[in-house]
Amino acid sequence: MAGIDGTGSSNGLSYIDQLKAQQEKKLQERQDSTTGKQALEQEDFLKLLTKQLSQQDPSKPVDNDKMISQMASFATVDGIGKMNKQFDTFNESITSNQALQASSLVGRDVLVPGSTGVKGETGGVAGMVKLPQALDNVSVRVENEQGQLLRTFSMGAKPPGDHRVEWDGLDDNGNAMPEGTYKLKVSGMVDGKTQEFDVSTYANVNSVLLGNGGGNVMLNIAGFSSPLKLAEVLEVGNADVGNVTRG
Repeated sequence: MAGIDGTGSSNGLSYIDQLKAQQEKKLQERQDSTTGKQALEQEDFLKLLTKQLSQQDPSKPVDNDKMISQMASFATVDGIGKMNKQFDTFNESITSNQALQASSLVGRDVLVPGSTGVKGETGGVAGMVKLPQALDNVSVRVENEQGQLLRTFSMGAKPPGDHRVEWDGLDDNGNAMPEGTYKLKVSGMVDGKTQEFDVSTYANVNSVLLGNGGGNVMLNIAGFSSPLKLAEVLEVGNADVGNVTRG
């Protein structure tokens, strides 16, 4: 093993530069030998330091302050590495707890962003709309996947806030629509102009995905082509459609 000059004068390199050069050489040797260990650890640093101290010029020893500073720097880096590992473990623990909690949602209805809901063989589609102000009349339009208008009805006057929207699954002629995906559009008059509001819909949780989504717990939702993050769920509720005011 090549020595490390503590004086910093014989080869033009500082003590820390020599350590870095030794580290790079050591990493290359370990890569070539395919050991799989590619990091200079604290044990390796102490070996290098001991070797350096044994070969230093007694008349020009390494400055104590400089040595302590370098040792503290290495200890800091080593501590950060260990802390990162602890954070990874902590994150895995949190994700596992979230997955365990999310498993209780399987088979239940959750409120998720988006105006498209899924209608089963019977019943209709339920959702929520947030109104920014009181409105004299709130109108609902129901469209199929092709954008065809099937039904319009009024929810009447509503105060500001969140309001449940329900479509009973029938068109304007009273015919039951087949199962599939439908869109709920809610609008009202604001300052003399028709304004459409954001709608969220209830959907059933089919399953929970573990170990996916970069640490996020993902839910397979009925009617959605891709999983949703657990964090996107707005509410655990009931999608059963009760009485709907007909227009």
